[in-house]
Amino acid sequence: MSRRKQKAGLENFKMECARDLNVNLKQGYNGDLTSKEAGSIGGEMVKRMVRSYEEQHMNNL
Repeated sequence: MSRRKQKAGLENFKMECARDLNVNLKQGYNGDLTSKEAGSIGGEMVKRMVRSYEEQHMNNL
């Protein structure tokens, strides 16, 4: 997969997490977000990635 596609996929994932958390994330500059809002997006992304990893590896046991 190309680097551009990977970056676009990660951006889409970030937007999906923000939408699910009701955080108004937009393309480009988001300096109007609070630290709590920005952190909640990153935290949700990590939580989902860990869950996905665990599910994939549990199926391989």
